[in-house]
Amino acid sequence: MRTGGADALAARLPQPSTDTQLRTLPDDRYLSEMSRRVFRAGLKHSLVDAKWPAFEEVFHGFEPLRIRAIPDEDLEALMTETRIIRHWGKIKSVRANATAMLEIAAASGSMGNYLADWPSSKIVKLWADLSKRFQQLGGNSGPTFLRMVGKDTFLLTPDTLRALSHWEAYEGAGKSKGDRTKIQTVFNEWQAESQHPLCQISRILSLSVD
Repeated sequence: MRTGGADALAARLPQPSTDTQLRTLPDDRYLSEMSRRVFRAGLKHSLVDAKWPAFEEVFHGFEPLRIRAIPDEDLEALMTETRIIRHWGKIKSVRANATAMLEIAAASGSMGNYLADWPSSKIVKLWADLSKRFQQLGGNSGPTFLRMVGKDTFLLTPDTLRALSHWEAYEGAGKSKGDRTKIQTVFNEWQAESQHPLCQISRILSLSVD
């Protein structure tokens, strides 16, 4: 592991949010970060981030109630808005995801409550639930969104999968429900032994192989 020592490694480890922090983050910030993840997919993150102030403006600060109320013609008009990334599928997903988030808020009180109440020991089931409820959050997008907002999760990056194979903990692509459950079991065991959050175990793993 080439990290420059224990202190350098510690500086590179992510810190998950507390349940209180997750619960107090407003739903508009969850929708903003979810949408940012959707638009980042397949593009340089810096390109999307540079345009994000314009996204915040045209999408009304990502306030879910306002987004849900956007009529079709106004949504279609965003395809001519040069300040944002004009990808119709991703633009449509913002309104659809606002609607889904409002449904979660009606049941759980807020998106933050929904995330905080979900045990990290079953995080792959949260990935699946996000993929089912929200548009454009399949694959690694759901886990990456969770990492962005601070919900403790591991990521199945190529480095992480390679490390799992190297340390003889799991061999495979980690795409099926059964495979992800197996990987969850491995991470749960390591978390119980190390007392580190999943996100830190994931980062350490990814740095453990060249």
